Amino acid sequence: MAGLSCPTTSVYGSASSSRRLLLSLSRSDISRARVGVHFPVIVAPLRTRRLVVMATSLHQQHLSRSSSPPSPEVLKVWRSVDAVCFDVDSTVCLDEGIDELAAFCGAGEVVAQWTARAMNGSVRFEDALAARLSLFKPSLNQVNGFLEKRPPRISPGIPELMKKLKANKINVYLVSGGFRQMINPVASALGIPPDNIYANQLLFGKSGEFVGFDTEEPTSRSGGKATAVELIKRVHGHKVLAMVGDGATDLEARRPGGADFFICYGGVQLRENVAAKADWLVLSFDDLINHLDR
Repeated sequence: MAGLSCPTTSVYGSASSSRRLLLSLSRSDISRARVGVHFPVIVAPLRTRRLVVMATSLHQQHLSRSSSPPSPEVLKVWRSVDAVCFDVDSTVCLDEGIDELAAFCGAGEVVAQWTARAMNGSVRFEDALAARLSLFKPSLNQVNGFLEKRPPRISPGIPELMKKLKANKINVYLVSGGFRQMINPVASALGIPPDNIYANQLLFGKSGEFVGFDTEEPTSRSGGKATAVELIKRVHGHKVLAMVGDGATDLEARRPGGADFFICYGGVQLRENVAAKADWLVLSFDDLINHLDR
């Protein structure tokens, strides 16, 4: 169902005063939007887990259009989905997990550069993944220490969206180029079963030393998210499936036999080349929640 169009989409930006500013963004406006600073709105445990919810703010200049809903065609498809696949890094979570882990291990800047290349589609994902890991080779102790000291930060609106999807009996999957060791706590906090996680696996030796990653996982290579989404749709018999994410690898999942349409989430990282090809661009998960009711 590629080619769906959405002229504008609303966004709620957060300010330090916690006000909500209602804005709109069309594809022609994308080049004028910049991602701003993250402002905390909630710093509290989610259930028993130390997952911190942060709000994101999008700084936009010279945008004066009034808010408008997605096109009727997009809205109809969104309300008919029976499954939604979510990217994790910069979508379900505010951070790029591998970048944060690398920073924790002392190699943040150089790894972040590789991540940007991979997300923009300028380098094969498997090459970028291997190159990034080779720069810092995280041990099992480092991964565990990272999770203890820097728990994942859930994007604002995600817990509410997950609750809404479940209430509507819509299946949810996490499809990520990140690592299961870092995604499992996120899935657990959001009530997503382990079987609904499609992600990479770090491999360690007997002493906990890093030895690589599982290259048999479809998400470990370019086109892997599309392959995983196709598998999900075929095995579970889903009729209408949406992919939600921020990167080129998420956009790839929209193809025959895979995702029926692609929703670009730009609330953390707005990648212009990806957003321009999306069926629907949203900057707040409130948009998806508010338009889900049939």
